[in-house]
Amino acid sequence: MGYDTLDRDARIKLSIGTKQHGEADGQFSNPRSIAFDHHRGLLFVVDGSNCRVQVFSCDDGSFVSKFGEKGNQPGQFYYPWGIAIDHDHDRILVVDSRNQRVQVWSLSDQSFLSCIGQQGPGDLEFFEPRDIAVDKHHHRIIIADSDNNRLVFLSSIDLSFLFSVGKRGFQPGEFRCPSSTAIDHDRHRIIVSDTLNRRVQVLSLIDGSFLFEVSSKGSQGEMIPGGVCIAKQGRIIVADYQNNRLQAFTHEGHHISSFDCGIDSPWAMVFDEHRGLIGFSAGNRVHV
Repeated sequence: MGYDTLDRDARIKLSIGTKQHGEADGQFSNPRSIAFDHHRGLLFVVDGSNCRVQVFSCDDGSFVSKFGEKGNQPGQFYYPWGIAIDHDHDRILVVDSRNQRVQVWSLSDQSFLSCIGQQGPGDLEFFEPRDIAVDKHHHRIIIADSDNNRLVFLSSIDLSFLFSVGKRGFQPGEFRCPSSTAIDHDRHRIIVSDTLNRRVQVLSLIDGSFLFEVSSKGSQGEMIPGGVCIAKQGRIIVADYQNNRLQAFTHEGHHISSFDCGIDSPWAMVFDEHRGLIGFSAGNRVHV
């Protein structure tokens, strides 16, 4: 393993950023989430420590635009983390983690629209939220409210509170820092990276009830999961932050394979079903 492990891998089609963190356009400092806009051929990257979102072409990785800056006013970020594209409402949803809120931006022109949330354990309150996903079937938005150790379900129509599931603990359906979510629409399931419990939990998309858990022990080594995504055939792809690799599991949770990221710890994960591409961050770069 080494610095050039990913550069030498023929499966990598596109790499953005530099090995060292930076503030210039096209550079990152702790990229924490990625989203594909397949309608426009764009790749959105949440550039966490730089407190902004950068946008790139999916074709060649060229820089297109950026939005956001450091601060606590509407349209500003303080360590943004998760992102989701909501095509049905022509908007971008960004988890503004340390401002304890979710911001809504226009997908068409990347202008700021609104924000919801404040710090706390209440219905529309968050504590270090980290990820967000759109449930197209049930017109809901699901937020990984990490330090409240729960998932929060909102209406995608008006962003009103619906219900939450989970609490701090080790038992099924309980969490210790849920940090990433993905939705398996075909099987009506939510995949949750339960980071400090060193496992991935699979829940019902209907009511958030526990179904089963995925863990990687024994010969594969225990993982600390970061980002998760759902690929073809419902395969669960996990960024194993602890062991500098991506891990793939069947939709039933059986281990399939691993992908070595060299000395870089991966975090963000996304799957573009239209192009059959997996995007992930490792170190201060984003790879496809």
